[in-house]
Amino acid sequence: MKRKIIASVLISAFLIAGLWFAQRLLMPKYQGQIVEGAMIEEYYDETTDHDVIFIGDCEVYENFSTMKLWEEYGITSYIRGSSQQLVWQSYYLLEETLKYEKPKVVVFNVLSLKYDKPQKEAYNRMTLDGMKWSMSKYNDIKASMTEEENMLDYMFPILRYHSRWSELEKADFEHFFEKDKVTHNGYYMRVDIRPQGEFPEPMPLDDYSFGDNAMKYLDMMTKLCKDNGIELVLIKAPTEYPYWYEQWDEQMVDYADRNGLRYINMIPLQDEIGLDMSVDTYDAGLHLNLTGAEKLSTWFGKYLVDNFGLEDHRNDPKYTKVYDDKLDFYYKMIEEQKDQLEE
Repeated sequence: MKRKIIASVLISAFLIAGLWFAQRLLMPKYQGQIVEGAMIEEYYDETTDHDVIFIGDCEVYENFSTMKLWEEYGITSYIRGSSQQLVWQSYYLLEETLKYEKPKVVVFNVLSLKYDKPQKEAYNRMTLDGMKWSMSKYNDIKASMTEEENMLDYMFPILRYHSRWSELEKADFEHFFEKDKVTHNGYYMRVDIRPQGEFPEPMPLDDYSFGDNAMKYLDMMTKLCKDNGIELVLIKAPTEYPYWYEQWDEQMVDYADRNGLRYINMIPLQDEIGLDMSVDTYDAGLHLNLTGAEKLSTWFGKYLVDNFGLEDHRNDPKYTKVYDDKLDFYYKMIEEQKDQLEE
């Protein structure tokens, strides 16, 4: 009987280990052309806290250089961004982040308020799969799932990815245990240049009001920050497309006034920021490249210091060694990307 029990335990252990191995192998690694799905989980490798946390979509993780904020002002910051991050995803990511640290300022990009319902599984996965399991992740999944999705596929990703056997690539094996770092405290770097072109004329909308669901989560975010003594700053990044309607802007101005928040629409501030969209974008004006992100970060860093009195940590040994290593990686990637462009 004892041998049977031991044998059953061993068989169960091997089955569990085999399923874990298969799941780990089959889940996308996001180490090739599409790296955005690897961003969320990088946060858990951080060893120091941050005075500023950015949350939102590509308009934060491609437009703000966290390393420039450190170099110029000694601001410690992190961008918990992901592709098409919806407002409820931003809320639950912030809720989770506050279990690890309490930043002085949270910056939220408001473009995602235009979405009131779940959108696409592919984008959901880029945000949700990288989160550690917690009630925040569970509630995030519930809020984000489309009608075709189900909770079990998120709890046991092998159910979703079991058919990837035929799609496995070299990267799936090379990064089985560890992935290459793809961001700089959440900032996604691009050094190439593609000048801003002509954007299509904005389509008129039947209703310019933000949806009840989206606004509910913005209210929850506002309350969460106030309850924790955190300053919430609402921003619209300075890129002009996707189009940011005047009616949307008016709603944000009104919301900020009613809730005692700061709201900055950066689109009309391009000249003050110093942006030149003939050289400061890599994709015809949708997102900023490295020079654009550094200009914006220099401008916004001053705003943060002037308005919130953030401490300069550049002489604090708790941070300097960590950020020296981060800067080495930052400048190494700049040179690598420039070399690739010359090939």
